Parts: sequence; C-alpha cells; structure tokens
Amino acid sequence: MSKASYLHVVRVDVDPAVEGSFNEWYDQVHIPALLGCPGWLSAHRYVTLDGGPKYAAVYEITAPWAYETPEYLGVKGFQEFEPYIRNFVRLRLGPIAAWTASNEPGAGEAPT
Repeated sequence: MSKASYLHVVRVDVDPAVEGSFNEWYDQVHIPALLGCPGWLSAHRYVTLDGGPKYAAVYEITAPWAYETPEYLGVKGFQEFEPYIRNFVRLRLGPIAAWTASNEPGAGEAPT
C-alpha cells in the first residue's frame, strides 16, 4: 500500500441462494470494473472469521476524488445483486497526514 493512500472498506451479507453467483460476479466483474476507474489502486476480499457481515472488501484509493469520477459512478453498487444484500457497512479511512492537512488549499482534489 502506498504511503498516502486511502482505504474504502465494504462489508455485506449475501442471500445464500445467490452467494456463488455473487462471489463470481464480484471477483470477475465488479473488482475489475472498479480497478479500471481513475484513483482505484487495489482490491482484496475477505471473509469474516468472527461476527459479521460475512464478506469484506478492502480497496486502496488515491484520494476522495475517486468517488466522484464518471467511471466510478457508472460501476458502483451491487447491480443485479442489490436485492440480495443485507447488513451493508461502508468505512472510508484516510491517512492521518492527509487528515491533519485537510485544511490546505486543494486537499482531496483530483490531479490536473
């Protein structure tokens, strides 16, 4: 992980009736689509060992502007699996250095 990156964490439960299809879509369609968006650097999926929700995805992004690109807005969400998602939790984390410098002009803006 690069020094100044941000983390985007998504946790969900999925209806067992579509769990296999969901995992296949997530790995083969959703993650590649997100990683094709400007500012989205890496993605890793996990299963929760304690408690829930069952699935977690951890993404490394360049900065908060990555949430505002047309590419991201076109692929975000769970698409056809939306009705089968439960207990959705999102966590956005930023580096402390960026947080303390967030009052500087241009903080969090897309590069030009």
